[in-house]
Amino acid sequence: MQIDLLPHLDEHATPIAAETDQVWPHLTDVVERTFSRPGVGGYARLVGAADRAASGPRPLVEGSTFPGFHVVTALPGQELALRGSHRFSTYALIFRLDAHGPGRSRLRAETRAVFPGLTGRLYRQILLTSGGHVLGVRRMLAAVRRRSEHS
Repeated sequence: MQIDLLPHLDEHATPIAAETDQVWPHLTDVVERTFSRPGVGGYARLVGAADRAASGPRPLVEGSTFPGFHVVTALPGQELALRGSHRFSTYALIFRLDAHGPGRSRLRAETRAVFPGLTGRLYRQILLTSGGHVLGVRRMLAAVRRRSEHS
């Protein structure tokens, strides 16, 4: 399923005191490090994720993979779109960078997902009520902001 056909789940944003081209390398590094932590590959195998290991060129470009995701779009300074699927969901995480004046930008993270069947609905309920998804996305945004502003 194409990313734009997946239902919108949520969006989070953070302002960053850095230009978009300065933010980009930190975004790609934080995203890859987040999804390459110990245990993520095991979780990807457990839920039957389509992408279970890191592969492809680095830094991230279209076609690169890491546990749970593959890169669909990598437009430096603009957009990093990730897509994934497993037994309970088909999902996308799209990061967009917008210029917000001299030396300023805004980073947004949009999540889209579909959760088919009973097990998908149960997985969605767990994902949304646990707060883990929101916390994880906000931590990534904050890490990108910190690294971008201190480099």
